[in-house]
Amino acid sequence: MTCQECGKRPATLHFTKIVNGEKSEFHFCEACAREKGEIIPGTPGGFSIHNLLSGILELDPNGGSKSAKPTQTLRCEHCGLTYSQFSKLGRFGCSDCYRHFSERLDPLLRRVHGNTVHIGKVPERTGETIQLKRRIESLKQELQTLITSEEFEQAAGVRDQIRELEKKITG
Repeated sequence: MTCQECGKRPATLHFTKIVNGEKSEFHFCEACAREKGEIIPGTPGGFSIHNLLSGILELDPNGGSKSAKPTQTLRCEHCGLTYSQFSKLGRFGCSDCYRHFSERLDPLLRRVHGNTVHIGKVPERTGETIQLKRRIESLKQELQTLITSEEFEQAAGVRDQIRELEKKITG
């Protein structure tokens, strides 16, 4: 693919911009992207994964915390990695780090992914039972909301749907 701007050099930078739901794709060579003022990864002033993580983790890119209140140093008891080291490296030292830093990770994961539990995809042909179980869980949450808001007639309908789906699973 050639550069959209000059039409001469190969396009090495591909941008996708979404503004008010409208998607636009741009394909530039490095020289044209510099002229247009686009941020180029891996160059001075360009995109930095460290700066992205610092923003998400609410840390100063130089390693400190942006929050006003000082926090105690969190450290993984297994590998010794500190939370500030994690924020600089962008990866954990061992699997125990997840447990030791969970207090700070839950809000981060909620902000980035919208949830703290990975659901993943289920194959349509072979995943019918899993899809039914997920539907039941969703209905149970809906049922709790209806009960809390004292909408008992609707809650009874949802309860009946749950029972029907549970019958399908148990056969």
